Amino acid sequence: MRIALLSDIHGNDIALAAVLTDIATQGPIDEYWILGDLLAIGAEPAAVYHRLQALNANQTVRYVRGNTDRFIISGDRPPPFLDEAYGDQQQTYVYGEVMANFAWTEGALAALNGRDFIASLPLSQRLDLPDGTRMLGVHCALGDDAGFGFRPDSTDEQLRALYANHEADLIFMGHTHLPGQRHLDGVQLVNLGSVSNPLMPHLEATYVLLEAGPAGYQVTPRQVPYDREAVLSKINEVNHPCAEYLQAFFRGDISRRYWQGLVPIV
Repeated sequence: MRIALLSDIHGNDIALAAVLTDIATQGPIDEYWILGDLLAIGAEPAAVYHRLQALNANQTVRYVRGNTDRFIISGDRPPPFLDEAYGDQQQTYVYGEVMANFAWTEGALAALNGRDFIASLPLSQRLDLPDGTRMLGVHCALGDDAGFGFRPDSTDEQLRALYANHEADLIFMGHTHLPGQRHLDGVQLVNLGSVSNPLMPHLEATYVLLEAGPAGYQVTPRQVPYDREAVLSKINEVNHPCAEYLQAFFRGDISRRYWQGLVPIV
């Protein structure tokens, strides 16, 4: 059994196309697992939606809902909230950017008649591998699609608090955009990183291939370059309301500031 796992596409059709092309070069795939944050915070939610629907028509695809998927269906928003932003010029600016970004994506989703698809996404996926390993896919953690998540600097205590009692031996997640692996208390944790909106200094898309059989399984992280200049141009072409913020990802500005400790995780 061979499974391709990816997460955090964030409306970047150029990056998604590159990842799917790379997957196709790796041999036959039995299932795709896509662990949330599909459309929002990107320039091409409609193109990503159509590409995923085409994948659904030809492959076995399992999805998990991410926090930004929830936002564009429920009307929930990430911080800062209005009462926090009031009276603070910088926070007011960020609040306006957040509201504009999600409203823009909601409009695209409505035009696609895609709300039912996003609303139907489950919070987790489970599978027993051929060797009996209990596999779990989540966006962040069970019952928590927007929490601290698995990061390279997470302590064992933080990860125990997140992933204890998940009744799984192998847990895949995304959310933090920071790929990595950790063995903890007999459980293997694997963060897929992200297809888009990179935080890693290499600025490339990341995903994971899982090969599983009666004798065990192997996890192989993959890293895929894509045309970031084309992404920058696309952001301008569609007149995205948060163009400056989005383009900062693909120029490496947000990654540099994150690793310098100047910005929180997104």
